[in-house]
Amino acid sequence: MLAIKASNGAAEVQEVPKPDGDGVLVQVVSSSICGSDLHMIDIGILGEATLGHEFAGTLPDGTGVAVEPTAPCGVCEYCADDQLQLCRTATERLIGFGLDGGMAEYCLVQPDSIIVLPDGLEPSDACVVEPTAISLHAARRGRIVDGERVCVIGGGAIGLTAVVASRRHGAVVTLLGRHDHQLEAGERFGAVSQHSGDTHADGFDVVLDAVGSPFSLGEAVRRVRPGGRVILVGSYWDGSEFPAMEICLSEIDLIPASMYDRSAPRVFEEAARLVATTPDLANTLITHRFPLEAAPEAFAAAADRKAGSIRVVFEP
Repeated sequence: MLAIKASNGAAEVQEVPKPDGDGVLVQVVSSSICGSDLHMIDIGILGEATLGHEFAGTLPDGTGVAVEPTAPCGVCEYCADDQLQLCRTATERLIGFGLDGGMAEYCLVQPDSIIVLPDGLEPSDACVVEPTAISLHAARRGRIVDGERVCVIGGGAIGLTAVVASRRHGAVVTLLGRHDHQLEAGERFGAVSQHSGDTHADGFDVVLDAVGSPFSLGEAVRRVRPGGRVILVGSYWDGSEFPAMEICLSEIDLIPASMYDRSAPRVFEEAARLVATTPDLANTLITHRFPLEAAPEAFAAAADRKAGSIRVVFEP
């Protein structure tokens, strides 16, 4: 079968054996490119595993499923408490990073990673359940409640799903994004949208940093009110300038959010229902679709935000 792996600083299509062994065999229908895939290819930290942690497909009986890419070690105190994202071996056991992922025709996964899709959500769109779960977990960690003023920094897939997740909790949301197509998408989801460079009133109750750049944390701290909360949902691949004085003087709560847990209600199941019941969520996020054979073109499109990409999806 065909699979996409990182090789010599690029995504490469390879012919590999169809997976066999313990687990559930998923025939992949959709698999999307995350910004983390781009960063890890660039810095060369990926091993031999097939890429792809955002994917969905069908079981041998035709049932449509999304795949939660966390795989518990089964022995540590964090996994026992359904906090799989805190497992000390979480990264090496993450599908698409340490374990073979969904940028392939088939993927073998643990039974407890399977989420049966609700009515109204097709496997061709269900790859966006994973980024939606990340934002729902962040909103839950950030304790967003009805009526709060929330600012989301970043108009990529995580930022846009953070808009949807915050609105679901009853917040009034402002989206700061760099590109017009991102702002238009945010407005479709009910946000007041503005370019990142624009000046406007600050004093938000909650700010979500969905960028994770060296300067976005400082931007978030400047936007939040004294005593407010900043949720760190972006990945700081290049580190971050830490505005310690401002954080301390204003007693700002910093709340990191990493992936998602499995405590009840299970975030991934909640995310699947949210995608199924939110008009145009998948159609808005998925801007490009490619076959596996077109991996170079797909990754180039995903890296070029100015060209209008949000989520680029493979359809094996």
